[in-house]
Amino acid sequence: MNAPRTRRTLATTAAAAALALALSACNSGSVTVPSADAERVDGGTIVYAHQQEPQCLFGGWIEQAYISYQFLDNLFSLTEDGEAVPWLAEDWTVSEDGLTYTLTLKDGVEFTDGTPVDAEAVAYNFDYWVAGGNSTAAVWLGGYYESAEAVDDLTVAIHLSRPYPRFIENLTQGYFGIQSQQALETRTDEENCEQPIGSGAFVVQEWNRGENVVLVRNDEYTSWPENAEHTGPAYVEKVDWRFVADGVTRVSALRSGEADAIYDIPAIEWDGLDGEQYELHKYVTPGRPQQISFNTTRAPFDDESVRKAFIFSLDRESIVDTIGHGVIPFEGNGGVSQATPGYSQKAADWYAEDIDEANRLLDEAGWTDRDGDGYRTKEGKTLEVVFPYNAGTIINADGASIFQAVQEQAKATGFKVDLIPVPPSETWAGTYSGPDSYDISAGYWTSVNAGILYINWRPSTEDNPNYSNSAFYDSPELESLILAANSESDVDAQNALYGQAQEYIAEHALSFGLYDRLSTLGVNPRLRGVWQEHAQGGPTFYDAYFVE
Repeated sequence: MNAPRTRRTLATTAAAAALALALSACNSGSVTVPSADAERVDGGTIVYAHQQEPQCLFGGWIEQAYISYQFLDNLFSLTEDGEAVPWLAEDWTVSEDGLTYTLTLKDGVEFTDGTPVDAEAVAYNFDYWVAGGNSTAAVWLGGYYESAEAVDDLTVAIHLSRPYPRFIENLTQGYFGIQSQQALETRTDEENCEQPIGSGAFVVQEWNRGENVVLVRNDEYTSWPENAEHTGPAYVEKVDWRFVADGVTRVSALRSGEADAIYDIPAIEWDGLDGEQYELHKYVTPGRPQQISFNTTRAPFDDESVRKAFIFSLDRESIVDTIGHGVIPFEGNGGVSQATPGYSQKAADWYAEDIDEANRLLDEAGWTDRDGDGYRTKEGKTLEVVFPYNAGTIINADGASIFQAVQEQAKATGFKVDLIPVPPSETWAGTYSGPDSYDISAGYWTSVNAGILYINWRPSTEDNPNYSNSAFYDSPELESLILAANSESDVDAQNALYGQAQEYIAEHALSFGLYDRLSTLGVNPRLRGVWQEHAQGGPTFYDAYFVE
């Protein structure tokens, strides 16, 4: 049997990080790799070190999707080939006009509070999401969802306002985990925040804020996805999901044996862990990459020429290759990442470093003078760029280093970039989110397809604001391209329209790519069966087991 574990808090202070480095040195070298025919050990506790703690265990942030995927089942699961396969829903049909999706649910599935996973509960979840229960699910459904109804106990009809051929595929994302209707209706928001009730392979036992979440096996589990590697309850008894902000500390915990698996491996550590025979997983996230978008509503970037000059100032590929150590993929496309169906290489290749062109464009735009520090000026005003970034939440340490290199390269052509690391408390408070608070903004948005373009570029109106349009750029032409793509049933025609939208973004220098967001895992080889789910790259522990 797996040896019992006592709970230990993984340190995150500077002193503990230094100790972790020492432990790393002591424990470096190849880990013991069990033989291929090593026997499976039923039970045990997986100690997993994750980098960020969410505010609630279900919601619209990817960190919430990662953990809720362990205890909430979705209607569908995504295969490695991008195919949606049954999970809670065993079948579906689409009406001829593409406006009604009729789902047939598995029979006999229950939430862990004993209530049935039936059509009424599923329909309730859809209405709950769009009413504010999940902001990300709501924006995915926005502009398309009209209603959901229980046709009978196991049949639910979802009505759309316009065709959306990739609708089922979108439901594979963790934001669409199904919760108990009874729990949502009768418990407080805080109770549902701390212990969401689903039908999944694990149940939330306790959440020790600032430390960990303990997940225990659902021994009555009956609703595994079609692409799971086994059937029946999970093999392990518990998952100790710990929150460890520092990357060095996470790596040290893996090497010392304190953690069985870790998330978000610093790029500089990748080759070392690989050489030491840890099992490594890397998932390039589809959707919006880690990109920089320009605030087009105020100077200096209300001028398209200045936006282009900023991009031409940068040797983005060398920045990413140097800091990313060949692990982090360079991404030139500001619309979607290279892992996204419908990706446009033409948009990705639109700009390369060209200092002469950057200088020419700035001269033509009137930024002809320089101050004593070498920054360009115009009518006595410095070419200053306010660049806040969400440190420790959206942007990890590697990303922060990449931004510092951007700051340095942009200086050569005369841009003064004010880098402002925004702590999590200010991020959640919405600091630096409005059009008067920044000049450029960095961020990603995971997706399974290029439909994310509608979320990021839908025009914002007073009646229907779009807070995800970080460029504050309203273009009916761009919107019409994306809407046509979203409703196009022919895949080739759909991808062509998505490509045109990406090329429009590049042509007008609305945003530019830097690197593709990664989901990475390091796993001790004595723990097998860990895999990354294919919609967002989160860890999946349902199939995991220890060997001896």
